[in-house]
Amino acid sequence: MMDQDVTPKNRWKLLGPGIVVAATGVGAGDLVATLIAGSRFGYALLWAAILGTLLKIALAEGVGRWSLSTGRTIFEGWSSLGPWASIYFGVYVVIWGFVYGATGMTAAALPLAALFPVFDLITWAMIAGVAGLVLVWFNSYPVFEKIMTALVAVMFVTVVGLAVLVTPDIPSMLRGLIPMLPEGAAYYTLGLIGGVGGTITMAAYGYWIMAKGWRGPEWIRVMRLDNRVGYIVTGIFVIAMLIVGAEILYAAGIALGGGDRGLLDLDEVLRERFGNVVGTLFLVGFFATTFSSLIGVWHGVSLMFADFFAHVTKRQGDEAVRGEKSPAFRGYLLWLTFPPMMLLFLGRPFGLIVAYGVLGALFMPFLALTLIWLLNSARTPKEWRSGWLSNGMLAAAAALFCVLAGQELLGLLG
Repeated sequence: MMDQDVTPKNRWKLLGPGIVVAATGVGAGDLVATLIAGSRFGYALLWAAILGTLLKIALAEGVGRWSLSTGRTIFEGWSSLGPWASIYFGVYVVIWGFVYGATGMTAAALPLAALFPVFDLITWAMIAGVAGLVLVWFNSYPVFEKIMTALVAVMFVTVVGLAVLVTPDIPSMLRGLIPMLPEGAAYYTLGLIGGVGGTITMAAYGYWIMAKGWRGPEWIRVMRLDNRVGYIVTGIFVIAMLIVGAEILYAAGIALGGGDRGLLDLDEVLRERFGNVVGTLFLVGFFATTFSSLIGVWHGVSLMFADFFAHVTKRQGDEAVRGEKSPAFRGYLLWLTFPPMMLLFLGRPFGLIVAYGVLGALFMPFLALTLIWLLNSARTPKEWRSGWLSNGMLAAAAALFCVLAGQELLGLLG
């Protein structure tokens, strides 16, 4: 279908990759970070959550515009910048996948272990990982998108429903739209703007729109709508959790534990205040959040790795080498699932975690800066190069992520 056949009415029916990237990008750690920001500063950082959503829209739009206007994947763009980009991505995707596999499986296991304490956390983590492997291995993109959409619906009902249940203070929310920086809030503000929904899966957006069947610049208008809807959904999740943090935790002076387990602390608070039914529904939403992130990574990053492998072996034009059924795609799926299970038993070696932290801290600056480079060069058709607004947003994102990377690297060195 060409863009001239896409009417405003049926354009909405075509959406999907934006929902996939939104569901993948928002994980349990993002929700905890937002909850903690709300619990410490109330609604004062609401503006930061909205600004972060706008920056993610600009980044994902750049990825989508590159893919549709050039017909090339984002990795093809990176490889055109020189071997350094391919080397960085190759090292990053191998180490990141190994550590994230354990992290993603553990996050999905936390609500399962709380809901069904028949197995311990490690067993549930392995079950979640294998379940994600099976879903992605045996299904193609259309089925995967439907599964992700269903998980987003569960997230929306539970997370937004909880925000409505706690009765937000509308005047305080409106004051939170005015940019301000409470004392001690600088770290949380940067994290809220840059952290939520910002991972390697943003780069996977270009692969998902191609898997959707969108080809050529005539689809850019649809892609932009799809991207905005996806990240508006992300913004709604963030605002909802900020409301919960402000209304339940900030008012009562309750502090959450760090990491994904902070959501289990919230579950206990919800059960005390609203009863077991609300607590159980929240855990269901917690699982939808974590499992959608897991299978999103299992699918999207495996597509990226298959594309990387196709380029390394000089067979980038062969769909059998870079597609969903390719050996490289399935090999990376196995890499995400089984080797990380060792970390569930052994803990996380210090050297590996430092390498993971360094490479991960550099990825979002790498994405933002290379997008500026690619979208302002002759590699992109002139009519689809970035204008002042896109360049301004991408530059702001690059500056923010460089600061966050500096903070992360200093923390690792410390």
